[in-house]
Amino acid sequence: METGNQTHAQEFLLLGFSATSEIQFILFGLFLSMYLVTFTGNLLIILAICSDSHLHTPMYFFLSNLSFADLCFTSTTVPKMLLNILTQNKFITYAGCLGQIFFFTSFGCLDNLLLTVMAYDRFVAICHPLHYTVIMNPRLCGLLVLGSWCISVMGSLLETLTVLRLSFCTKMEIPHFFCDLLEVLKLACSDTFINNVVIYFATGVLGVIPFTGIFFSYYKIVFSILRISSAGRKHKAFSTCGSHLSVVTLFYGTGFGVYLSSAATPSSRTSLAASVMYTMVTPMLNPFIYSLRNTDMKRALGRLLSRATFFNGDITAGLS
Repeated sequence: METGNQTHAQEFLLLGFSATSEIQFILFGLFLSMYLVTFTGNLLIILAICSDSHLHTPMYFFLSNLSFADLCFTSTTVPKMLLNILTQNKFITYAGCLGQIFFFTSFGCLDNLLLTVMAYDRFVAICHPLHYTVIMNPRLCGLLVLGSWCISVMGSLLETLTVLRLSFCTKMEIPHFFCDLLEVLKLACSDTFINNVVIYFATGVLGVIPFTGIFFSYYKIVFSILRISSAGRKHKAFSTCGSHLSVVTLFYGTGFGVYLSSAATPSSRTSLAASVMYTMVTPMLNPFIYSLRNTDMKRALGRLLSRATFFNGDITAGLS
């Protein structure tokens, strides 16, 4: 590219879903509904776990953190997209774009690491049940979550800071509804070699290694379950992993779908559809997967909603 056409970006144009006003209205209603379901579902999971002493176990401690990460992951991009559709103003400032890149990457990596930690928790519970309470003690659980947060923030910070060194061309249009790092790098007029090296390194450390850990954990889990002679115990062991395995499949399946679709076809429409699956559909479905397949969670949610109804009834009676 010509160096004379470089500039320090002030704002980017998020092309997003370019459609007629009628379609935009439908999209706004659809995405707002999905966001509210995601926000409410994950918040209920967090409140149910915090309020029910029966759920104060390592598995649910990790699940509450995963729900918080999902809630924040969606909130990084969807509210801005809804505002853009509502106001028909698709611009985002340079600082706002960097902020989206940082938080989107942070919470995406945190999701990945927490799923790995949860896989390790299931591995210990099934392969070493007699030592579970000793191994998965509160101190280790706290360190695993704290380590996941720190690694995610540092990895995201490294990727975001390398963007600061770039100069951009005058045409700063992103064919997306949020500031995707790879799309932003395509607009750079300066050399992006360092950025690409950092991305490949971060993908290896924060993507490939956790995925390998999850795969190894389930490899050991499956072989341990197959050694169990009782069919009832086999079913119970598989059922304890079912929800987590469903979420892992959904997370990695949609994640791979985003980047495979963008690599296989230049169509921005296909890439947008895949990104919607990854950024909105997956966090929305996670609470349903964990609550509908889990008796303890359904009971905790029932008690939480009963207390909320009773509390509202007391307030109404007091006001009247």
